[in-house]
Amino acid sequence: MKATISEADFTRQVLDLARLLGWRTAHFRPGMMRSGKWVTPVQGDGKGFPDLVLVRGPVLLFVELKVGRNKITFEQGMWLAAFKRAGQRALLWTPADWPDIEKVLRGDS
Repeated sequence: MKATISEADFTRQVLDLARLLGWRTAHFRPGMMRSGKWVTPVQGDGKGFPDLVLVRGPVLLFVELKVGRNKITFEQGMWLAAFKRAGQRALLWTPADWPDIEKVLRGDS
């Protein structure tokens, strides 16, 4: 992993590895409105929803990705906590976590 990687590149790398290892993947990207504002179309309590939803067999993962000095927001933390309370695996990954990411996606942990 590069020391300075963009979140878009990191997301692509995680998605590429997940697909290679047989995971179904979902990532919802924001789009630019005519006004120039970036938004992710969602209803309900969607603000802060994790970056990735990954599923393979009986394993379901909700993953928030962060790079550099980016910190998890309150809403992102609330989503991860809600999934954990519901018995789901909710993770926060950074590029420094790459060895663990590989283990998780291979099914070694």
